[in-house]
Amino acid sequence: MQKNQISLAGEFAVLSQLVLHGYDANLTLGNTKNVDILVSDPKSKKLFKIEVKTSFATKPTKSKTFGYCFNWIMTIKNESIVDKNLYYCFVNIEKEKNKFRFFIVPSKIVAEYVNLQHQFWLENVFYKKGGIKEKDEKINIRTFRIGLDDNQNNYPIWTPLAKDFENNWKFK
Repeated sequence: MQKNQISLAGEFAVLSQLVLHGYDANLTLGNTKNVDILVSDPKSKKLFKIEVKTSFATKPTKSKTFGYCFNWIMTIKNESIVDKNLYYCFVNIEKEKNKFRFFIVPSKIVAEYVNLQHQFWLENVFYKKGGIKEKDEKINIRTFRIGLDDNQNNYPIWTPLAKDFENNWKFK
């Protein structure tokens, strides 16, 4: 599948879940920067935005640093996008079973984590391998992870946990 097809599949899957949970939701069709879905809650009359990030994987990754987790590629701009009405919906589509998992995370947590993990990577990998400050400012790629095991104290860096964000369709 092409990247665009995977992204659309994730957006439509999130849209369907929002409707099933009683929200009014509309795709922006790429016309709104950093927002894929505009949502209104007919009960509270609140409006909010969702940015969808989709991965198409067979299984989570495991590392000594982050543990057992799903991950999504982000960019440097995600370190600074903080909006109380913006949520990220991280979608993982399991290839073989077409099984969807949804993780809804406030933008503030995403920004904090993306910044934290990038600083950790710079200090523990990049600089130790001879990287220099002038070059690190040109590195645009970041990673967001959702941890799947509860033993986060066993790892050197905090990672948001699936149990706190999976299928959390109640926006505050």
